[in-house]
Amino acid sequence: MPFRLERQETVSGLALLAAPLLALIFTLIVGAVMFVALGQDPIRAFSVYFIEPLSDPWTLQELVVKAGPLLLIGIGLSFCYRANRWNIGAEGQYVAGAVLGSWLALATHGTEAGPWVLPAMLVLGALGGALWGLIPAVLRVKFGASEILTSLMLVYVAQLGLDYLVRGPWRDPQGFNFPQSVTFDPVATMPLLFEEGRLHAGVLVGLVAVALAAFVLGRTLVGFSIELGGSAPRAAAFAGFDERRVTYGVFALSGALAGLAGIIEVAGPIGNLQPSISPGYGFTAIIAAMLGRLHPVGVLIASLVLALTYIGGEAAQITLRMPFDVTRVFQGTLLISILAADVLVRYRIRRLKGAAHA
Repeated sequence: MPFRLERQETVSGLALLAAPLLALIFTLIVGAVMFVALGQDPIRAFSVYFIEPLSDPWTLQELVVKAGPLLLIGIGLSFCYRANRWNIGAEGQYVAGAVLGSWLALATHGTEAGPWVLPAMLVLGALGGALWGLIPAVLRVKFGASEILTSLMLVYVAQLGLDYLVRGPWRDPQGFNFPQSVTFDPVATMPLLFEEGRLHAGVLVGLVAVALAAFVLGRTLVGFSIELGGSAPRAAAFAGFDERRVTYGVFALSGALAGLAGIIEVAGPIGNLQPSISPGYGFTAIIAAMLGRLHPVGVLIASLVLALTYIGGEAAQITLRMPFDVTRVFQGTLLISILAADVLVRYRIRRLKGAAHA
């Protein structure tokens, strides 16, 4: 007998909060089954993944460092998704921002440039990401193209462009033919917050972004227009909000934050341009945005949880000889579980009888 999903008029706030928790529990169950299938003790494996990384001060710093780009990108995606604009290409915007910001670092390399270099790099990084993010926005507004497809395809364009630069014109001439740029000068790198470890000032940018995003979304007319445009487009049009301006705005902001994350990562933990500057932050940040319920504080918490899967995956590679793809299984299962839980919370399943179906 056929079934149909019907949107519920009222959704319990408790159910909305419980949905991500249930998704996490289901993901852990799937993970336990996966560990058994791989011949591992689930208790030991979960300890390596989620407990041991929290017991070491150096690892805690790494946790925050890896959560930084997820936080910035996830906040930007939250603006898009609240407006019902589906930016799937934050990975490409991350790369575009890293490339444009790094151009200045390479152009001033070996010169007597002052402390203005790093702030200018951050501005260029945000600009590069914003411009790359505006491409799918323009294609949607002008030609009606799906922003899902265009933003995703642009990821590969950005990645191939980066690969060409570090293997060609930007390759370090004294780098023994390795595909990478020169190491950035100290004035072009993020300052460390502590002498030991890799915790850098870029994480503070993420905290500022959380506060600003929470204010904009919750206290300003801009946030209201984004929310209304995503939930009730016709009402937004009657209220005088321009759908095109909202589309341009959220894509530009989302791209800017992704590009800012890219240049911070390159000028911070990495220190130069390489063919691969991301383990998939742009895609994982989609999970962070969804798990955080598109709220900046929720995205902060979700980013820390997902950063823990990266740290735990690296530890499992060393300790348990497990492939890093296990981490991607965790993240993918979590995303599917969140989406499924949201559907079950916001919709009810109705069975159609013969007459109704006809």
